[in-house]
Amino acid sequence: MSDSPAARLQKLFEGHRLTPTQRRIAHCMVRGAADVPFLSSVELAELAGVSQPSVTRFAVALGFDGYPALRRHLREVAPAERAEAAQEDAYNEYQQAVQGEIENLRQLSAMLADPSPVEEAGRVLAASRPLPVLGLRAASSQARGFAYFAAKVHPDVRLLDEGGSMLADRIDAAAGAGASALLCFALPRYPREVAEALDHARAAGLKVVTVADSAFAPVARSSDLLIPAPVGTGLAFDTACAPMLLGRVLLEAMADALPDAQARLEAFDARAAARGLFVE
Repeated sequence: MSDSPAARLQKLFEGHRLTPTQRRIAHCMVRGAADVPFLSSVELAELAGVSQPSVTRFAVALGFDGYPALRRHLREVAPAERAEAAQEDAYNEYQQAVQGEIENLRQLSAMLADPSPVEEAGRVLAASRPLPVLGLRAASSQARGFAYFAAKVHPDVRLLDEGGSMLADRIDAAAGAGASALLCFALPRYPREVAEALDHARAAGLKVVTVADSAFAPVARSSDLLIPAPVGTGLAFDTACAPMLLGRVLLEAMADALPDAQARLEAFDARAAARGLFVE
């Protein structure tokens, strides 16, 4: 299990029934895990976009007397973070963005120490015929990349990377054709129609597997199985190395669950060589 600040926070939040506002605070804390032990309740409230009393109620919901007790707890379990933060201050903004992504990948690696959620997701995705893959706006490139490679081993992958009134129609068509699951990539900022599409998919009988940047993302309530992979926020636009890598890991798990995956890959390689698709 990871000993990173974000992993410790995730563990702290596990097992608690949080309100939407409290999930927002938890999500904000996970994204800024290294700095949270040194924030006041007012600063955390401003960062999360909630009221200061909401932060106090959140701490109480976690079993603490108030926010000061929660902050003391976080400082006790993360004494080394101050030195690490001081070292990070020596980096320029571009280096800090890279260092942030390295930490995100460390968190992902620690999460994968228990491979059972990914293996379960792989089996669910492999069994779905067809397999719809959803990703809108910022997440569209993640969905498109997954769908491109998944089509090499899965017999029927359907990319859903455009919103609008036809999105529900395409989900219904996939369900009508026999789909049993839908894979969704959901990254900040979360389009409202993604959550609506996931609710529609579940109502149509599909099991929703979601890759999101946090277990407390707004799409969590609309997902049957959510696997988190943090995004970087150090630049003007978020960076998503960990979600991309998690997508490849899910591909591996799905391929492992498809008995004819290797044969399909070999057949594709043979066709590609015959057509001269790639320059050697």
